[in-house]
Amino acid sequence: MTHPFLDLAPLDAGRFAAIEDRVARLLGTTRDVLITQGEALLPLEGAIRGTAGPDTVALNVITGPYGQTFGDWLRDCGATVHDLAVPFHEAVTADQVRAAFAEHPEIGFVSLVHAEAATGNTNPVAEIGAVVREHGALFYLDAVASVGAEPVLPDTWGVDLCVIGAQKAMGGPAGVSAVSVSERAWARMAANPTAPRRSYLSLLDWKERWIDGGRKALPHAPAQLEMLALDACVERIETEGPATVMARHASAAAATRAGASALGGGLEPYVRRARDAAPVATTLRAPDGVDASELVARALVADPALPLVAGGGALAGEMIRVNHYGPHATPGAVHGCLAALGAALAEKGAATDPEAARRAAEDAWHA
Repeated sequence: MTHPFLDLAPLDAGRFAAIEDRVARLLGTTRDVLITQGEALLPLEGAIRGTAGPDTVALNVITGPYGQTFGDWLRDCGATVHDLAVPFHEAVTADQVRAAFAEHPEIGFVSLVHAEAATGNTNPVAEIGAVVREHGALFYLDAVASVGAEPVLPDTWGVDLCVIGAQKAMGGPAGVSAVSVSERAWARMAANPTAPRRSYLSLLDWKERWIDGGRKALPHAPAQLEMLALDACVERIETEGPATVMARHASAAAATRAGASALGGGLEPYVRRARDAAPVATTLRAPDGVDASELVARALVADPALPLVAGGGALAGEMIRVNHYGPHATPGAVHGCLAALGAALAEKGAATDPEAARRAAEDAWHA
């Protein structure tokens, strides 16, 4: 018997290239877009290892755990790394980046996360990109969480390496990702003697065997289900309209923030300024004396499907995250999370006002 997930027609080079072109249109880029056959960590690491080496001086911006990871990769490549770390409850500023260049004018590589879903902040990439361009540095951007939830414009912002994934705001699969690459980033890789070659991490291998060959023959069998799912999720965004999808995410963030503040019980936004808050996920600080992991576990008893998790690692005891991205960027998901958190807090004896939270969230959504 046939099965819709198993008995699929082969995915040929033409279809693969067409999906790449569709992703390029979503990003508004004329640069090469390469779809990589794995979760976004694949191109994120491949792009750093391809362009960084012992002669690289990098500014690594840390506004969450992924920024810390990028610094580790850069150092592993032998690069000299200057970390610019800001508290996870805020965003980095262009002035801070400018000051880092003033202190270390030899910086030639800048790594930045656009939206840190893990901490709930988002960084002003357009302003930072202008500073990076002034100094001629290569600009590497993790836009995995932000794409679909807010504008991602690598050409306009001067981003040389822009990595996206489908699994968050795009509402797609986790097993496929993409990277847009500028000509000077390709040149940096080609001149880098430590760039991975004959490796799954090698973007250069794909360029030489796929892009330089006119995208006529795939280097290996594609991840067919993931490719078709990526195509479908981009098509869904096109149909709804990118601006509408982004507005939905912005409304979900505003509603969650307003509802949590009105709920009471000691719950408050983790990211202090609304302008620094990411539209892809809202982080909340648990009340004093309340373990965030225990509170989330209790809140999920009634509905385990709610997009509600505790912070990761050291943040597990203090941070709650509402992942209102993709299919969860809806009023129902926001109201469900707020109601569940209110009930869990009430069980601990906290004074909460679920109706005030509902009204505040609804007003903020429509505002």
